[in-house]
Amino acid sequence: MYRTHNCGALRIEHVGQTVTLSGWLNKNRDYGSMTFIDLRDRYGITQLVFNTQTDETLYNDAKKLSREYVLRIEGTVAERSNKNPNLPTGDIEIIVSKLEVLNESLTPPFTLDDETDGGEEIRMKYRYLDLRRRPVQENLFFRSKVAIESRKYLSDQGFIEVETPVLIKSTPEGARDFVVPSRMNKGQFYALPQSPQTFKQLLMVSGFDKYFQLVKCFRDEDLRADRQPEFTQIDCEMSFVTQEEILQTFEGLTKYLFKECLGIDLPTFPRMTYDEALKRYGSDKPDTRFGMEFVELNELAQGHGFPVFDSAELVVGICATGQADAYSNKDIKKLTSWVQRPQIGAKGLVYVKYNLDGSIKSSVGKFYSDEQLMTWLEKAGAQKGDLLLILCGETDKVRGQLNDLRLEMGDRMGLRSEGFNPLWVVDFPLLEWDEDSERFHAMHHPFTSPKKNDIDRMLNGDHETMKALRADAYDLVINGWEIGGGSIRIFDRELQAKNFKLLGFTEAEAEEQFGFLMGAFEYGAPPHGGIAFGFDRLCSIMKGAGSIRDFIAFPKNNQGRDVMIDAPATIDTVQLDELGIATLKEEEA
Repeated sequence: MYRTHNCGALRIEHVGQTVTLSGWLNKNRDYGSMTFIDLRDRYGITQLVFNTQTDETLYNDAKKLSREYVLRIEGTVAERSNKNPNLPTGDIEIIVSKLEVLNESLTPPFTLDDETDGGEEIRMKYRYLDLRRRPVQENLFFRSKVAIESRKYLSDQGFIEVETPVLIKSTPEGARDFVVPSRMNKGQFYALPQSPQTFKQLLMVSGFDKYFQLVKCFRDEDLRADRQPEFTQIDCEMSFVTQEEILQTFEGLTKYLFKECLGIDLPTFPRMTYDEALKRYGSDKPDTRFGMEFVELNELAQGHGFPVFDSAELVVGICATGQADAYSNKDIKKLTSWVQRPQIGAKGLVYVKYNLDGSIKSSVGKFYSDEQLMTWLEKAGAQKGDLLLILCGETDKVRGQLNDLRLEMGDRMGLRSEGFNPLWVVDFPLLEWDEDSERFHAMHHPFTSPKKNDIDRMLNGDHETMKALRADAYDLVINGWEIGGGSIRIFDRELQAKNFKLLGFTEAEAEEQFGFLMGAFEYGAPPHGGIAFGFDRLCSIMKGAGSIRDFIAFPKNNQGRDVMIDAPATIDTVQLDELGIATLKEEEA
């Protein structure tokens, strides 16, 4: 027997018992005639005691042990004289009578403590060691709990979990596909699914009514902290439902997960239209934990001889409460440089300080009187001590730039560190017009339905009408992050064919790519809709982490590489030949 108890189980009531434990040597401390070892497993840490009075040979053996050795010990539980209130096992220790080294260990390349000295790249290379650290393990335990509770909730709501294929057909919309060559069909390729979208719609055609799946998805796209080439979704679809019923169901799921996994009761989620979100926050995923809402100043700022404002499509600002004294001229210059970085792209920054003594100072003071500047402050709801920050330019661009500035000021002012503010963003545009390609793109995806009142306009309208179409689409946003998104789907062949045509598909292309789905619509497809939650992101937001990599056991790095197993990698020329793929050397020749 390797153990009678785990390393987190023993308490004061076990004193006097003979026990067997196994685990890793976490720390050892030698005090001359006595050595203490902290033995660790996934359940906790237990202190072991070796001393010369009890067994000098055992004591000498223990002194030779190093970190991460795998040990099995037998001993007697004793009450500690120097208790550790920070450990659940801190009232006891084990007087060791038998020691067995199950496996030795090299010295780890970084410390395996809660606060490690290892950088991210080295920890990713030795991920199996990083996973021994308590904070990393706790993240994965949390992820497991969220997954289990998601399944419980959805099962109780009548959903059935169905696995959909991983080897599917490549489609042109969305991100790039990862492709897999077929050995038995040389020259042809599978794609790994970006989502199970068409399959879950087919399940609705098949009459399953309520489907869900915790599903792995794959997208060959540029990576950031919140993205991975492979990620997990809570993917769901329902038949005979309205948008309202879907929002109620998955608001319920979100509240349930926060309550069961964090002990937090979330209030009813507010609703905000896409247009309102852009106008108030410059983003369709606003962080509403703090105010600092946009104030449009065109009527007050234009027509007074300041050419930068006069030529702008939009003049818009935010009011930073209590920041007038906090920002000197030097600080304002640094902030101006921050918004002028290529990542943001603003041309400049205008400020108005409403000082505590009631005076007003502004970088455009020579163009505007104090009375005129006061009208800006009043519209922004500014009080003495506040700072008004203003950008201008093309509407879409400047809103995005000011959103970045708003979030940066929220961080600097400590307004984004606590709490959870969920909301639904609804009424998205159905289509986006791209000037470069001179074609429409789907705002969500090609299967999203227009609002019922817009269906006739979609079937019969002109180009400008198409730009104004609204979708039965919705996103769940928490703290400035999109957690999930979905829509009511098209379930009529004629309407789906029209949408493909608007998106630039020829009739033949639409049939080749999605003929199976449109054909299914001819066999009594029910009205249906659904949603998908980014599961990794949901876990990271719930725990306040900055990266979804913290909640994935074996993540890829920023270049999409698994540095632990060194993937992606080249494959043998024999395999390439079997797949009918020419080697790079042959192509060069």
